[in-house]
Amino acid sequence: MAEAEAGKGAWTHEVTYTADVAGTVKGGASHAGKALDNLDVIVDGDLDKLVGWRGATVHGYLLNNTGGAPNDLAGTLQGVDNIEVGRARGRLYELWVKQAFADGHGSVLAGLYDLNSEFYSTEASGLLLAPPFGIGSEFASTGPNGPSIFPSTALAVRARIEGGKGTYLQAAVLNAHAGTVGDPDGPSTKFDNGALMIAEAGIGDSWRLAAGGWFYTKRQADVRDLDVNGDPALSKARGGYLLAEYPFIDGGDAGRSVRGFARLGVSDGDTTPFRSGWQAGVLVEKVFASRPDSAFSIGVEQGLLSSKQRANTLDAGLSPADAESSVEMTYSDKVAPRVALQPDLQVIRRAGGAQDAQTVVVMALRMTISLF
Repeated sequence: MAEAEAGKGAWTHEVTYTADVAGTVKGGASHAGKALDNLDVIVDGDLDKLVGWRGATVHGYLLNNTGGAPNDLAGTLQGVDNIEVGRARGRLYELWVKQAFADGHGSVLAGLYDLNSEFYSTEASGLLLAPPFGIGSEFASTGPNGPSIFPSTALAVRARIEGGKGTYLQAAVLNAHAGTVGDPDGPSTKFDNGALMIAEAGIGDSWRLAAGGWFYTKRQADVRDLDVNGDPALSKARGGYLLAEYPFIDGGDAGRSVRGFARLGVSDGDTTPFRSGWQAGVLVEKVFASRPDSAFSIGVEQGLLSSKQRANTLDAGLSPADAESSVEMTYSDKVAPRVALQPDLQVIRRAGGAQDAQTVVVMALRMTISLF
């Protein structure tokens, strides 16, 4: 992250442009590709240096997405590209203020906030493109507009406390209806759909083991059941997850490192198509000694479908599968000081939750440019 001249180091900023070409080469609706892109503009300010507010920082994040939808070709329930959006637009993605306390061991944050930046997140899965490796599908598919994650966040208050040996406890209260500046209705300041409550506790320094749980304070729309008026019935929405990361090889600053991750999530299965899901994989950094920015990752995942989702699939005239699953392999390396290329391969079985669906193969190429 680069420092701006103004404010004598009080401001830092980062501008990153990402462009993908992704498409199906086997299975799916057609064998074709789609181009899409993502622009991140991130600014952080030290409010102590700016206005004398000790221990406080401000964070702003502008996001812009354009391009096509490769999942229209692949036909999966979980998606194939983590920068794909339903509607191209610019957004104020995050805007929050954070106050530290207890000599930096604790903090409270308030504002527009991406919960996946700190909850249900594993660094070792960060290179993979498929959305389930960012956050489990059984959680990502909840809420009236999805939870407060990419591409639309919600107003939130988050508290975190840290102890020795990497122990931490964090909890957040978020508006159940995600939406931010740039979305059609903008950020919701009302809690008509209630709140999303989430908590996570973990331990570990170089390794990490954590567990979390979440629930919505108001009942959410059921994926199948209807009320007497023919509208979706309202059901309790809740779930939990476990995650782990482990450094199998720590090569230090110059050597190769290998880190593994594993995650398991469960949900109610009434307000989401998925009753559970799991992901696992490894990340290899400094793959080649002569290429310090080279990285390789492989991941496997499975989204297990709820009985209600399988019944919906049967109603559509298809034989329902128990799960949609995939394997992804990807490699990234810098080809210039600020430019990285990343070819990616995904193989998806039972796409769309259909038992007889042909195996889908997706190939992608990502280019990432650090502009500032």
